[in-house]
Amino acid sequence: MYSFTIRAMEKTLYELQAEVCKTLASPKRLEIINALKEGEKSVGELVDILGVPKANVSQHLAVMRHKGILQSRREGVNIYYSIANEKVVKACTLMKEVLTEQLKERNRILAKL
Repeated sequence: MYSFTIRAMEKTLYELQAEVCKTLASPKRLEIINALKEGEKSVGELVDILGVPKANVSQHLAVMRHKGILQSRREGVNIYYSIANEKVVKACTLMKEVLTEQLKERNRILAKL
């Protein structure tokens, strides 16, 4: 019974992890994570950084907030977003490092051809 409960918990964690990965499976959302890694920003600041319409940015922010990746606070008419858990930044950075290493290796192999 105990091991069944652990397996069920692991399965649930894998499902939750897949949901987070699906949420982050957008280049624009990864850009948002990158923009927020130094600290909170207003929606307007993110629009300027990303160079996309406010409605588009707001939609991405709402999805990531709903999934617990981002948190928000209101100050007057402005809404500020920040990363809910810094480990998300670490995970994204680690994946970027893995991909950079893979690209370097591919380029090294191609250079030998």
